[in-house]
Amino acid sequence: MSAIFTHELRSYFHSLTAWVFAAFLLCFVGIGAMMYNIQAAVSNFEYVLSLSSLAFVVIAPILAMRVLAEERRQKTDQLLYALPVSTTEVILGKYAALLVLYLVPLAIIAVYPLIFARFGEVYLPTSYGSLFAFFLLGAALLAVGVFISSLTDNQGLAAGIGIAVILFNYYSVSLSEYMSSSALGSVIALVAISCAAGLLLKLLTGNGTLGYWTGFGLSAASIALYNLDREALEGLLPEIMSALSLFERFYVFVNGVFDVKAVVFDLSVIGFFLFLSVQSLEKRRYN
Repeated sequence: MSAIFTHELRSYFHSLTAWVFAAFLLCFVGIGAMMYNIQAAVSNFEYVLSLSSLAFVVIAPILAMRVLAEERRQKTDQLLYALPVSTTEVILGKYAALLVLYLVPLAIIAVYPLIFARFGEVYLPTSYGSLFAFFLLGAALLAVGVFISSLTDNQGLAAGIGIAVILFNYYSVSLSEYMSSSALGSVIALVAISCAAGLLLKLLTGNGTLGYWTGFGLSAASIALYNLDREALEGLLPEIMSALSLFERFYVFVNGVFDVKAVVFDLSVIGFFLFLSVQSLEKRRYN
């Protein structure tokens, strides 16, 4: 794992990837700090992080798109399978390199509240609590990007899908206000999610029968619940969209509340998508 981590980290810093990523994030946060903290004389540095979270829509998919897609395109993933390391160690090594790359600009950003505190009153616990949540948000979105990268050998496609997924997550709470809160709308959404879960299972395992039956079984259960208790499904679709928003959980920290549930949720998202990435790589190894 350490060899993969070192190799990935060296490749980032020996190319423009690390420097462009750091420059883009620092530029985005710097513009926000200038607008809020300097020109508007606002002491809340966490508002800057709230504004800067929009940058993840672009930088997370672009940063993660080459992690596995490039390996598949160049056929160098075959070398990974020949190494005396497990698939889990391969994914963790690559992901750890991404986190270190992400932490470099964050270490610089962490100095900003201290600078502003010399010229005014800045509530440091809220600022650094929000910065911690900002790190978790980026780490979760990078894990999503790694999984998407494991599904294709086309970097552009991986980046495009990643941008679409993260953009949907960013606006999911706003979009939930326009979604149907009826039981019929909820069951249609559940059937669509069930079909997507079956398709994902088919992609990860290569077992079409298992995927089809999983999708069919979950869809049948959703329809049965609709016929038995329609009231339980009313308003379920907007609630699901709001509950799955990583950005909405981050805004809780910006508002000055250290939400342990949000931390657990972010860590669960990281673990879940890294697990899916491992399964995707394992499927290709056995194929």
